[in-house]
Amino acid sequence: MEIRYAVSFGRDYKDLPQEMRMLLVKKFALLLNNMRHPSLRTKKMEGHEGIWEARITKGYRFTFQKEIYGYLLRRVGPHDILRNP
Repeated sequence: MEIRYAVSFGRDYKDLPQEMRMLLVKKFALLLNNMRHPSLRTKKMEGHEGIWEARITKGYRFTFQKEIYGYLLRRVGPHDILRNP
């Protein structure tokens, strides 16, 4: 399994606090090991075909798409990024 990043994810990542970046690395490990890990609270996004969301903390999320060989990360940031996944 591998993780790829969309340009939008890279822009969002630069704006994250250092603490969120460190937590995100741990969440990626969980994602690669078990997409349904309870800590991620992974779910399909309504109204956005093929896009999933997962939890970093109560207020931060990331969105992704499943691919044949892994995941494409789309967005990361405060909960309101879910308006434009």
